[in-house]
Amino acid sequence: MDERMRIALLIDADNAPAAKIDMVLAELARHGIANVRRAYGNWKSPTLQKWEQALHPNAIQPIQQFAYSSGKNASDMAMVVDAMDLLHSGRFDAFAIVSSDADFTPLAMRLRQEDMRVFGFGEKKTPDPFVNACSTFLYIDEQPASTKVADEATDASEPVPVPPMPTAKLRQDTKLVKLLRGAVDAEKEDDGWANLSAVGTNIRNRGPFDARNYGYGKLSSLIEATGLFEIRRGGDKHPSVRAKPKTAKTAKAKT
Repeated sequence: MDERMRIALLIDADNAPAAKIDMVLAELARHGIANVRRAYGNWKSPTLQKWEQALHPNAIQPIQQFAYSSGKNASDMAMVVDAMDLLHSGRFDAFAIVSSDADFTPLAMRLRQEDMRVFGFGEKKTPDPFVNACSTFLYIDEQPASTKVADEATDASEPVPVPPMPTAKLRQDTKLVKLLRGAVDAEKEDDGWANLSAVGTNIRNRGPFDARNYGYGKLSSLIEATGLFEIRRGGDKHPSVRAKPKTAKTAKAKT
């Protein structure tokens, strides 16, 4: 019996970069199999030519949706209707929504209410409500034109890695620091050390998070880069993490 996670992939072609479909499929392959792949849009529109070229090579089914009203994206409603049909079929364990449109926030929330895992993919411009409604969210912005010219030897279909965010900038991200500190504090034992795996689970349970959005392949690398924590490795034990003890200088500054 195939026990891999069964994923329904729904793409809002009007609000997602076609060049990043390989990145999306590669990420989903880490978790299971996307045995339903659908892309929604008005395929008569010249703006979807890049997506049209990506359909057959990636076994994606195009769903035609005409724009019934000017300025309105009719694909949104079609995706929601299909998502509900797929949900109630009982054949899926998770959904992947590729879009930078906040209109899919209620859909993501509804799917999670049914214990569905929701993978979100979109550009940096994606509004926070949709990002936060997903179980995990990965940014898939288009590669800047200047980078494409400078790196012509690289396959354009390959994802461009996000440069690691420097320590100073990580520390300035109060939301990130609060998230990491909160997770470590919640999972720590009496000696102050917390199992790194438990910390990762705690972070995922709090909301969408992916270390790669900060330029780090692993949570441990991101935590170390902040310079705010210690990581203990060795033996057969799983890695552990704890907040660095406050220095005398820091303690004096607070008094």
